[in-house]
Amino acid sequence: MRQLSLDVQLADYAVFESFYEGENAAAVFALQRLLKVEQGVVWLWGNQDAGKSHLLQALVAEAGINSISSAYLPLSDTTVHPGMLEGMGELELICIDDVQAVSANHDWEAALFRLYEESFQAGGRLVVAANVAPGGAGFILRDLESRLASGATFRLHALSDVDSVFALQKRAAWRGLNLPEETASYLLTRVNRSPSVLFALLDRLDKEALTAQRKLTVPFVREVLGDQS
Repeated sequence: MRQLSLDVQLADYAVFESFYEGENAAAVFALQRLLKVEQGVVWLWGNQDAGKSHLLQALVAEAGINSISSAYLPLSDTTVHPGMLEGMGELELICIDDVQAVSANHDWEAALFRLYEESFQAGGRLVVAANVAPGGAGFILRDLESRLASGATFRLHALSDVDSVFALQKRAAWRGLNLPEETASYLLTRVNRSPSVLFALLDRLDKEALTAQRKLTVPFVREVLGDQS
């Protein structure tokens, strides 16, 4: 894990290279382009497993590679507090995750409003992610939502079954694994198809295959899962 000064950690896997775009190519392109412009605001929204957190963390990781000062802050984390936003407006890139989690909280909304104004005045880049589109977050400060949604807005679409196979193969390749299409398709028929579940299983299979010195074939995966069919 990569440690930030805010004591918020970025997942090692959260890089653009391990993210399968599918129908979300426009959003990925916009985020990558954001690092090449001087200022901008982006609102990402979608379901829990759509990849919002992955992309925000990937953007911060990429910013670090390019010596762009940045921070990632997930507001669903109960350990974070409004005071953590103090001074953050001076950063060149700010990524706020789960922004809807603090709606109707006066202290948080006031802090976010100040953060936007400070970032705007400094010519920074601000990316927020939510599980709802702009207008649905339930903010009390109407000006806050309008400012956070003043730039580009992208909905992240869930992966289809076909895209889930490709996403598994891309994540496996990023880990240095060869995951045959047959094996990836088999996984989709045996476990919950949410990306977080599939990727967690891939991590487990990676360790099991390394220990057993086996390839990720359907028979091996069936053995690991205890599938008697």
